[in-house]
Amino acid sequence: MSITQTVYAYNAFGLNIWSEVHLPELPSGKFGEDSIDIWIKKGSLPETWVQREDRSRVVVDGDSVIFESQKNAFFRITKGREITVVPFEGVDERKIRLYLLGSCMGILLMQRKVMPLHGSAIEINGKAYAFVGHSGAGKSTLAAAFIQKGYKLLSDDVIPVRLSKERVPIAYPSYPHQKLWEESLVGFGINSSGYQSLFERETKYAVPVKESFYDKPIPLGGVFELAKGNTSKIRFKKIGTLEKFRVLLQHTYRDFLIDRLKLAEWHFKHSMEVGKRTPIFELRRPSEGFTAPELVDEILKVIQEEEKA
Repeated sequence: MSITQTVYAYNAFGLNIWSEVHLPELPSGKFGEDSIDIWIKKGSLPETWVQREDRSRVVVDGDSVIFESQKNAFFRITKGREITVVPFEGVDERKIRLYLLGSCMGILLMQRKVMPLHGSAIEINGKAYAFVGHSGAGKSTLAAAFIQKGYKLLSDDVIPVRLSKERVPIAYPSYPHQKLWEESLVGFGINSSGYQSLFERETKYAVPVKESFYDKPIPLGGVFELAKGNTSKIRFKKIGTLEKFRVLLQHTYRDFLIDRLKLAEWHFKHSMEVGKRTPIFELRRPSEGFTAPELVDEILKVIQEEEKA
């Protein structure tokens, strides 16, 4: 394989990555060309595709998934091994990185038959606990509250979950960054002026957590599905076997692609294996007020009770 320009070596999401795009958020890696899991390249797409009228739509084209990100760049993810980036002229590199580390990586993991849960994960007593939920549920804020208490982040946004040879669900670390809204920073008493805002989201910030990052794969200890409203206090409900599949499906990153990638059977079997070995809880909290620190204490009690059972 010929290398015609500078490439960067990283290790993230349980993968060895060589990239022609500089990704400062990712931990550096040291490995040879024969150990590369995925390539991120700058390239081009067929002119016939670029001229499509519906090119803003996510397209499954054989072994590839192609999409355009809000007139910032085209991305092509192929066979779980390669991501091609076609940047628009003058685009801010932060926009490229945001999509590479989010949508592209989630799609690539699915192509590799690795479940990409959409949420945040924290290491607690040698196990990973995932917080999933719809946009605005408070996943990253809750993870940040755990970090404030001395716990370590395993992943924010995309959580890779593989099955070991013994069929044990294993969560893999992504990279040591969080994305937090300004109101969350205010709740923690943190001044946002020291952080860089995400593109076109002036009140959401990239927050490095290098010193509070857990960089090894560990068993998935549990999943908490976050929801808010319809309650005046924090409530937990342990979810039954059939409902677990709904939670894992609904909170798989870019779940709408599962059928289009012909992965429905794989995803069902993978979810059943995860569900058999992993307790899943619904966590409902009041819609008003900053409850993250209180949630940490309540979740730790639930985990402790679960370990005793």
